[in-house]
Amino acid sequence: MQSLSPSQMVEPDRVHRLAYTSQEIFDREVENIFEKIWVYCGHESQVKKPGDYHTLQIGRQPMVMVRGKDIKVRVLYNRCPHRGVELCGNTHGNTGSNFVCSYHAWSFHLDGKIESIPLMKGYDGTRMTRDNPDCSMKAAARVDSYRGFVFASLSPTGPSLLDFLGEAKIAFDDMCDRSPEGEVEVVPTCHRVMQHSNWKFFMENQLDSLHPSVTHQSTGVAAGRIEKQMQAGGTTPPLYYHYLSTFASSFEQWDSVQTINFPRGHGVLKAYMGLRPQDPDTKAYEKLMEKAYGKEKMEEYLSRSIHHVLVYPYLSVQSPLQQLRCLRPLGPNKTLSEIWHFRLKGAPEAIYRRSLWYYNLVNSPATMINADDLENWTKGQWGLESTGSDWVSFHRDFGRDTIENGVTYSNKGTSEAVMRSQFKAWSEYMGGAK
Repeated sequence: MQSLSPSQMVEPDRVHRLAYTSQEIFDREVENIFEKIWVYCGHESQVKKPGDYHTLQIGRQPMVMVRGKDIKVRVLYNRCPHRGVELCGNTHGNTGSNFVCSYHAWSFHLDGKIESIPLMKGYDGTRMTRDNPDCSMKAAARVDSYRGFVFASLSPTGPSLLDFLGEAKIAFDDMCDRSPEGEVEVVPTCHRVMQHSNWKFFMENQLDSLHPSVTHQSTGVAAGRIEKQMQAGGTTPPLYYHYLSTFASSFEQWDSVQTINFPRGHGVLKAYMGLRPQDPDTKAYEKLMEKAYGKEKMEEYLSRSIHHVLVYPYLSVQSPLQQLRCLRPLGPNKTLSEIWHFRLKGAPEAIYRRSLWYYNLVNSPATMINADDLENWTKGQWGLESTGSDWVSFHRDFGRDTIENGVTYSNKGTSEAVMRSQFKAWSEYMGGAK
């Protein structure tokens, strides 16, 4: 079975298990997908001052996002060109006016160009000269940003960032438009989670409307019970109970929530939570938004039917809750997820605190929600590594979705159109399409 090609692994309604378990396939994914496409690096507010840096990984490549003296944000390979030592060993910090290698003290300007080489005479007559590009830090082939969100591609060719994002750019528009200033800034604390499963489990799960009332039933039912008790006693429950109780909605309710599946595997799960209570905090926020944009635009921005936007194959954005999750695949059965939270510039502190509840309840180390998912994905990985069956089923509502101009609209919220769309994009990437 190892001889199966990626195209043979994907059928219209099912996928071979080796797409999740094969080291060979994972290596091809790194080469054909993650080290070619536009990959999210971070937000400009993570590197506010010259010398500020943030390290990350693109595919298997260690990279560093840095603010230069010219205020420009660059993405460089986190590697000294002398003997290959990583220049930045921390996740973030300020490197001062230059990068200095801890091994032999080669130093580099913030744009990556060589600054000085100790005992330079030792290189007389060799190819290692200051004007040789090989003596400078290598830059990512392409770097671009959208609404303050920075992306890099290691490939010099391919679609532009906006073409790559396509309709999925609404994730960043929706988040930023909710700020009276039209901008967000990152919250420095990042929740990092190591999942012992293939990255595809995460991407499929985010728009899977069939699993919440099963997987998250214990938390959702308990939260709903407290909500009802508080209401019966004449008290309005805090919004964070609603965050949790909604996970236990009925199958019929989940079936009424539509997914929209775009080319390149991107997708949207439409809104299913009520996130606009008419309390004093929300009304004060809406006044600020109306002052900034006018009533019509304010309503447009706050009434968008979005809960989740996926930028395939690695990014999940919950724009109404100011949250972003980024995957860094490490192996066929190992994936790092980085979970970031953002402040809406100019919005009241109460609005930030409200979204912070969701960030912590759903995705912190003390989560009552994501822990359920992590267990299922791990068990899913173990199951697919067995020989119980070679195929993974995506038959639900197969042939019953609406397709218009390359976009698939699920007519049932629990349709597995999401997975079928993602694997269509996966097949194209693995076949060399961009």
